[in-house]
Amino acid sequence: MDFSKVGIWGAGLRFGDPVEAAESAAELEELGFGSLWVPDGGGPIFDAVNNLLGATRTAVVATGILNLWMHEPEYVVDGYASVTAAYPDRFLLGIGVGHAPVVDKLRDPGTYRRPIASTAAFLDELDKGHPPIPVDGRILAALGPKMLSLAAERTGGVHPYLVTPEHTGLAREAVGPDKLVLPEQTVILCSTADEARAIATEWLRDYLEFPNYANSLLRLGFTPEDLKTLSDRLFDAMVVWGGEEKIKARIDEHVAAGADQVCVQVLTGKEELPREQWRRLAAALV
Repeated sequence: MDFSKVGIWGAGLRFGDPVEAAESAAELEELGFGSLWVPDGGGPIFDAVNNLLGATRTAVVATGILNLWMHEPEYVVDGYASVTAAYPDRFLLGIGVGHAPVVDKLRDPGTYRRPIASTAAFLDELDKGHPPIPVDGRILAALGPKMLSLAAERTGGVHPYLVTPEHTGLAREAVGPDKLVLPEQTVILCSTADEARAIATEWLRDYLEFPNYANSLLRLGFTPEDLKTLSDRLFDAMVVWGGEEKIKARIDEHVAAGADQVCVQVLTGKEELPREQWRRLAAALV
């Protein structure tokens, strides 16, 4: 698979109107974005993947991520085989454990447990599939040292979400030179800090309620007070806001730190499919 420097991560590509999502995918490919990333929340995730692949000719579609608690391994094996048979070398399976509050709410209380061991066990089942999902066809959502180590041993790389270029450097060091490092970066095209805060404050607060993200940021040197108050230092590290050149500079930082591709998520506070913002970014980034 060919990963260009910048891909697009978009919840609307999975959860928006399927016809509009397909139209958007086709335009994103024409704009030069080499990959399209979709999140998970249970349900028929391969339907969305097929919708985007069918609307494009060469773009890679990736799950960012498929939640391992919400899909049986047999379903994932069968879905992967079907997608890759129809669209060879154009699908990347991103896998992750998600977050205990979400998983236990959507499934049974106590479902989320022993994330490292559970991820390893899920990969074991994928290895037993008919056919097995190849190591280089799957990556992990990895933040901490143990999950990064597991990704290096058992997958083709990592897709860290809500991270800094410093974390990208740590991820590259952890997985080595031959694995993929594909971090997500949230961006807002706007002119003032107040506008950026209005769009992303509650969005970011919601993520910081999850221990996985909070602990990751504490390991990167942010303080409990940064997280509690959503300090400017923390906000600006997580969300790049401003013009195209400022966004490009952050992407370049990730690439310099070892990213193979940066998966850009555009927030507007309104549009599920922010096509005008994608067009503006394409002119500067692609």
